Amino acid sequence: MILGDKFGSYLAVNLGFGFGVTMGIHVAGKVSGAHMNAAVTFTNCALGYMPWKKFPVYILGQFLGSFLAAGTIYCLFYTALMEYTGGHLTVTGSIATANIFATYLPAHMTLWRGFLDEMFVTGMLQLCLFAITDKRNHPALEGTQSVLIGILVVILGVSLGMNSGYAINPSRDLPPRFFTFIAGWGTQVFRWHHLRGLHWLHHPTGVPEIGLSCAA
Repeated sequence: MILGDKFGSYLAVNLGFGFGVTMGIHVAGKVSGAHMNAAVTFTNCALGYMPWKKFPVYILGQFLGSFLAAGTIYCLFYTALMEYTGGHLTVTGSIATANIFATYLPAHMTLWRGFLDEMFVTGMLQLCLFAITDKRNHPALEGTQSVLIGILVVILGVSLGMNSGYAINPSRDLPPRFFTFIAGWGTQVFRWHHLRGLHWLHHPTGVPEIGLSCAA
């Protein structure tokens, strides 16, 4: 959508995200329960659905996979990136490309509004995940869970994704953000300025903040 100009749309981004999740569940469903989301993993541990000893292992796997995915996209689209930016990798401006890898709040959103927005949308994701998989509720037919979860992600995106890019997954945002820092976008990926002088991951007081954003 950014590099190709005519090759994408907001709906296409949401469809790609949703059905990408569907494929991920098919690949890893029988391996780990398809834990691709740190927030989902934390919730399952907190509610006693899985032991805490698995938490650091799952998070490490999620972060490593996300980091390598960002590197893969960077390599595949390297020539397109260079042609589009002229070699100037920026977070803001007319040729900004950091938002290919991670999401950044628009000017009308403050840090705390973004945080609360992500908390709400992530909560909606987890609530619906439980509804889809709870056998006491009215569970999805066996084998259809992955498709329904993919559709759920699309629904969240098209209805609630405007404000913060609906990260709904720390594992999807933080590692690609670190990758862009290493790859040449610089420290601006951690200190993106809003018009009001706020930052998504770094508050002007100097106190670090953790955002739950992710690449769309």
